[in-house]
Amino acid sequence: MLPTFITIAVIIAVVVLWIISTQRRLVVLDENISNAMSQIGVQLSSRFDALTALLDLTKGYAKHESETLIETIKSRRSVITAKSTPDDVLRQEGIISEALGRIAMVTEQYPELKANQTYIKTMDAVQTFENMVRTSRLIYNDSVTKLNREIRMFPVSMVSGMLGFRQRDYLEEQAGKAIMPSMK
Repeated sequence: MLPTFITIAVIIAVVVLWIISTQRRLVVLDENISNAMSQIGVQLSSRFDALTALLDLTKGYAKHESETLIETIKSRRSVITAKSTPDDVLRQEGIISEALGRIAMVTEQYPELKANQTYIKTMDAVQTFENMVRTSRLIYNDSVTKLNREIRMFPVSMVSGMLGFRQRDYLEEQAGKAIMPSMK
């Protein structure tokens, strides 16, 4: 009787340790996704700031258009956090793309704006932040792949739902993304 009890206790202990280990591994993967989404939020926020500076530059050329666009951006801009969804990111990127498209139209009408050194530097900053967002998106999607793969694989798939973990959505590339206005 005692060897049977010890065997059962050892099996239960191994299962409990495995569940704890699995939960800890899934938490690390989930935190990586949350961190990547937060990084996207930071980069988008910086990009919005650069975009607002760019719009301030266009005020002297197309005052009404710039002011309208600044107000639109302020009213539709939201903060991307670790709890944000890929759809939230796409909406914010859509606002940026729309603004960049309108800025491109203004710049085409005013070649002296396009040649302005401050405009060129600010557009470079917008592009730098776009590249940072792109990198953060890659990290996010890679983290989602790791979590989703882990959740779908046996035997983790048996306990992941009970532990509160679910598959995450990927960040899709936005269709019809606005082309950056040329600087030269």
